[in-house]
Amino acid sequence: MPHKKQEEVLTVPGEANIGCPGPDNPAAGRTEVCSGCPNQTTCASLPHSGVDADMTAIRRRLEKIKHKILILSGKGGVGKSTFAAQLAFGLSARGMDVGLLDVDICGPSAPVLFGKEGHEVHRSNSGWSPVYVSDNLAVMSVGFLLNNSDDAVIWRGPRKSGLIKQFLKDTEWGPIDFLIVDTPPGTSDEHLSMVQYMKDTGVDGALIITTPQEVAMADVRKELNFCSKVGIPVLGVVENMSGLSLPFGSDLVSFSSGADGSDVTGVVRDVFAAHFMPAAPRNDANRKYLCPRLSIHVDVFPATRGGAAFMCEQAGANFLGRIPLDPSIAWASEQGRSLFHTQLETSATDANDEVNFSPTTTAVNMILNRTIELLETQNRCPQV
Repeated sequence: MPHKKQEEVLTVPGEANIGCPGPDNPAAGRTEVCSGCPNQTTCASLPHSGVDADMTAIRRRLEKIKHKILILSGKGGVGKSTFAAQLAFGLSARGMDVGLLDVDICGPSAPVLFGKEGHEVHRSNSGWSPVYVSDNLAVMSVGFLLNNSDDAVIWRGPRKSGLIKQFLKDTEWGPIDFLIVDTPPGTSDEHLSMVQYMKDTGVDGALIITTPQEVAMADVRKELNFCSKVGIPVLGVVENMSGLSLPFGSDLVSFSSGADGSDVTGVVRDVFAAHFMPAAPRNDANRKYLCPRLSIHVDVFPATRGGAAFMCEQAGANFLGRIPLDPSIAWASEQGRSLFHTQLETSATDANDEVNFSPTTTAVNMILNRTIELLETQNRCPQV
């Protein structure tokens, strides 16, 4: 009996048009998006069975997931992964069953953000089991597949796309309410692969993360354009690191005076206590309770051209809100903790108090509420 020829794995060519269906798609070379592509003739001549087994497997694997949201950003370093993690924490804190898929192949941060460094993915005949943070929150990342977390992932586009396809095809999420997909910055192979593999599974849309300054906004406009070209709805834009915000009584706040930078923190706090809380004892131990809702705000990254709100107004996109540059979210992320747990099990009492009083928690909650409202408007999300 002759041996059956092994099926060749085809990937999207690097010079392909945006929105390329892929050479393994029966529509390759025959759709409007293929017009003008240098590979159009070649793709159109390829034999197709009419059914892509991998795409069928992906649809079956994701069909029990109610909502799928992509987290995008045109610029790196804007806090996209941190936001994605806290969004997942926030949804799970409301009783939702949530999965987070980290497809940043070269810079996976999910193991740290969820406090699961060193954990491994369990594999069986039925697929890959994600790492569980809690009973209703699961995470999958290439970071769980590395022998050493410091190992560099030096892969070309086709291999990255192959792993993303395997994540989508083999991860056993089960019937969950939300799948949050944390993507790398830009509009690279990973993004095209996600669109190609998930376009038939019912993606609700994308949340785009930016910071206020123009150097980030310029790339985010490209991300909006990318979503428009590939047919991904934009649920809204979040402005992250929108000013530094700290509680007045925080241990991280100090005051200095003069050219030598003399520390006058105690003097300033005594004056504040005398004028605004005359009944409060003027001692160091009590400073944390000097109006804990009062915060200090500094525009570290000024929105010189109007910021995300103005960009959304011009682009006709939803502006979901601002998240301040707050050390409490950095602390929570380093510890792999959620901002939404009012009782954090930690000996770092001061940091714990600052998380509980954090304006970031309020801001993320408001953005989460707004996102759910947008999905409810589309009659696709149950009331929570």
